[in-house]
Amino acid sequence: MTDRPQPDAPDSLDRRRFLNGAWKVLGVTLIAEAAWTSYDILHPHAAAGFGSTVSAGNVSDYTDEGVVRYFLNGRFYVTQYQGGLRAIYQKCPHLGCRVPYCESAQQFQCPCHGSVYNIIGEYLQGPAPRGMDRFPISIQSDGTVVVETGSIVEGPPRGIHEGPTAAAGPSCVNPGGEAGGSGGASPTAGPSATGASPA
Repeated sequence: MTDRPQPDAPDSLDRRRFLNGAWKVLGVTLIAEAAWTSYDILHPHAAAGFGSTVSAGNVSDYTDEGVVRYFLNGRFYVTQYQGGLRAIYQKCPHLGCRVPYCESAQQFQCPCHGSVYNIIGEYLQGPAPRGMDRFPISIQSDGTVVVETGSIVEGPPRGIHEGPTAAAGPSCVNPGGEAGGSGGASPTAGPSATGASPA
C-alpha cells in the first residue's frame, strides 16, 4: 500500500468556503463604508444656525429705539441704536462667557468677571480687551434682516464710544448699584483710568 494523502473531509471544505465567503463580505462592507464616509466628507450638509446665514426677522421689528433681540440659534443679539442695526456676538472677548443684556441698565453685563458694554457692544469697563465682537448684517430687498455668523468682526477697541456710556438704571450684575459698582473704572473715564492702553 502506498501512503497517499487522504482527501479533506467534506465538512472542512464547507468551513473553508464559509470563511472565504465571510472575508469577501467583510471586505465589500468595509469598502462600502469607506465610500459612504468619503461622500459625506466631500459633500457636507448646509449648516443651520451658528456658522451660517441666520434670518433675524424683518426690519420692521426694529423700528423702536433701543430694541435688543436675542437669537439663540445664531448666538447673537441684534440691537437698534440711532437708526442703525448691529449684530453682536454673545461671547465676551475676555474669556468667552455668554454676556446677557440687562434691560434695566440698557447694557451688556458679563456676570463672570464684570465687563460692561453699551447697547452697541462698545467696551465701558472691566477686564475685557475690547468691545464685543460683531457679525456682518444686511437687509434683503424684502426687508428681511440677515446675519452672517460664519464671519466674526473684531469688536471696537477700548475708548471708542459712539453709543451711550452711562447706565440707564440699576445693574443686573451688581443689584442695587450702577453697572460695575466698585470694580473697575467708571464708564466715562476711558482706558487711562484702568491703566491700560487701547487695544
